[in-house]
Amino acid sequence: MKQAVFHSPFGPFSVVEEGGLITRIDWASRRSDPTPLLREACRQLGEYFAGERQVFDLPLDFGAGFQEQMRRAMFAIPYGETRTYGDLARDLGRPAQAIGQACGANPIPILIPCHRVLGASSLGGFSAPGGVETKVALLKLEGAGGLLI
Repeated sequence: MKQAVFHSPFGPFSVVEEGGLITRIDWASRRSDPTPLLREACRQLGEYFAGERQVFDLPLDFGAGFQEQMRRAMFAIPYGETRTYGDLARDLGRPAQAIGQACGANPIPILIPCHRVLGASSLGGFSAPGGVETKVALLKLEGAGGLLI
């Protein structure tokens, strides 16, 4: 497992690579031993936070089974747009509670944009430091601020 520390507007986090795939973002800064893939991930994250990138082009670990379906569904939500837990529940034929749990278990936030998934009448949660405030900041960065409750 290799890691690279990325310094975001929300503080440092580690991007983790295993077996040629990005497998995790950890919200704590760890050691940095970047590979070419991790350097590319950090470059793309830098472009995203600068407002210059809307789609990530990286090999991501989407998992398997329902987790894979859910992560691919989140990944497909366009930049600057949101979906509700109910929307994804309907699309995937699962209860909204399962969708919420899968969002909360997303190991690669930002790159797999779980911040774009909202509750029907609330913002839902977010795993980053700052929680929902960070989720709102990411949505505003993407120009989705007008969609917020």
